[in-house]
Amino acid sequence: MKRLSTATAQQALLILLSLVSVYPIWFTVQTALKSSQSYSVDPIGFPSEPTLANFRELFTVMPFGLWTLNSAIVAFVSVAAATAISVFAAYAIAFGRFPGRLAFFNLNIALVALPPVALVVPLFTLMLQMGLINTLWSVILVYTGLLVPFSIFFLVNFFRELPHELIEAAVIDGASHIGILFRIVMPLSLATTFTLVTVNAIWVWNELLFALVLLQDNNRRTVMAGLSLFQGRYSTNEPLMMAGALLCVLPLLLLYLASQRFFIRGMTAGIGK
Repeated sequence: MKRLSTATAQQALLILLSLVSVYPIWFTVQTALKSSQSYSVDPIGFPSEPTLANFRELFTVMPFGLWTLNSAIVAFVSVAAATAISVFAAYAIAFGRFPGRLAFFNLNIALVALPPVALVVPLFTLMLQMGLINTLWSVILVYTGLLVPFSIFFLVNFFRELPHELIEAAVIDGASHIGILFRIVMPLSLATTFTLVTVNAIWVWNELLFALVLLQDNNRRTVMAGLSLFQGRYSTNEPLMMAGALLCVLPLLLLYLASQRFFIRGMTAGIGK
């Protein structure tokens, strides 16, 4: 009886936590389907007359489609570049024998702990001198640089768990390091790499600080930066903002659902190290 009571209490707690987690999504959806007048009358209730006018208005009042395209380009290029750089660097650290290997890895760990806000002024000055302000390349370069230290740390921890006998056998057979990386290491690391790509893409998509500082042209903004500034001008139109927020979340939700079966295995990889 005591075990049954404990199990019931655990299930009730899990249900409560699930409801708490789902409520923000529910509030976003039901608010996005309301008109401004309906929201003013009943902010938290179910929409009596659901409407899609807010979603249509997103693409007429603001360049929401262009902002979304900008975010997609920035996320794809920066995550792809950071992943490629990190894979080669992590392989060199995990399996290389060059002098300063551990010092390089320790420096990389220190860079992970460096707060991005401390880099805003120097990076803005650098991009200004390079003439990249108000271009997507400015945030692409910044995001790539910020993603690389964490990505290297993440991959090194997993690569170190791979059987070194496989690498040594491949070296004895005359395989090159490029061949070992792409024929042995990467096939064994697909789940971890896919998880890393997912985590980095979510961070880039949601990043706001550098997007606001470096992208001041309205047509060059990412979707999060554009929505935040628009909300500052029209703070009374909450249904429109919730419609934009809902459309922003959908790509991330689809990405997570696509990678869900790899996610837990990839996030726990290397935890023993």
